Amino acid sequence: MTFSADKTIELIEKLVSIPSPSGYTEEVITYVESLLKELNVETKRNRKGGLIATIPGQNQEQHRMLTAHVDTLGAIVKEIKASGRLVIDLIGGFLYNSIEGEYCQIATSAGKVYTGTILMHQTSVHVYKDAGKAERNQANMEVRIDEVVKSAEDVHKLGIEVGDFVSFDPRVQVTESGFVKSRHLDDKASVAILLEVIRQVKEEELQLPYTTHFLISNNEEIGYGGNSNISPETVEYLAVDMGAIGDGQATDEYTVSICVKDSTGPYHYGLRQHLVSLAKENNVEYKLDIYPHYGSDASAAIRAGHDIVHGLIGPGIDSSHAFERTHKTSIKHTTALIYHYIQSKMVL
Repeated sequence: MTFSADKTIELIEKLVSIPSPSGYTEEVITYVESLLKELNVETKRNRKGGLIATIPGQNQEQHRMLTAHVDTLGAIVKEIKASGRLVIDLIGGFLYNSIEGEYCQIATSAGKVYTGTILMHQTSVHVYKDAGKAERNQANMEVRIDEVVKSAEDVHKLGIEVGDFVSFDPRVQVTESGFVKSRHLDDKASVAILLEVIRQVKEEELQLPYTTHFLISNNEEIGYGGNSNISPETVEYLAVDMGAIGDGQATDEYTVSICVKDSTGPYHYGLRQHLVSLAKENNVEYKLDIYPHYGSDASAAIRAGHDIVHGLIGPGIDSSHAFERTHKTSIKHTTALIYHYIQSKMVL
């Protein structure tokens, strides 16, 4: 089968444009749920707000689960300054310098949305001599709201309060050379890939060998997205997340990355070997890699005590947790590997 990334990229563009920092994922989960209902796929929500789609297989005694997370990095209002600007607290593991100058949205509890910009307090070089040297941290960075506000009282009148969620403008672009540039490719690129695989399964009326669950988790960036709602019948659990790129890494933007080990330890050797064999048999280009500062929903599930075979794959994402980018060929190869994996025999 020939895989095209075009439909997946269109879906990525839509997904990254829906604000969904961890803790504020209702809208994007509802959107994914609507797509699955159009495909006549059975879905249910867990109490944490995640979504589980299930495709029955020939073997209903042994199950597979694949997961990708729809929650993203973001922030939350910590304090309203006397000046009318906002102090934020970060949601997820990233650095303040990666969001300096970024446009953002503030969502109030009443449903209103305001725009703003995340800036250093000491931004103006015409005023602050050491603007470039000041530390990028919570004390120095603030949100400038795009409303006429001159005091904390003015901000309160807008309905903005401590605890309101702040999301970052994705700035998504697709280049003629095949690159997808956007915030939140971690992990909305993989969510789109899973949805495309499900669409192919339904359109081709494939009979999967095992009942297969697809968990769209919503708390991965804070460490516990996929460590519950794993049925006792689940044998294999595959997280589809980003492949980390940098010095010393094998992962690139053009292949599917198969993780050997991350900061939590090695992934299941037999499942890793199985994925490599499938890639070789089906001309899927891949890289084996170790992600040194990383944890996935699969590793969270292992830590929670689930008796499963766990693995981790994903498209290669450059500049993770910052100004992310991948290429359509990486999306294509990741889609192909998952497509062949869900039709294969289990390793145990």
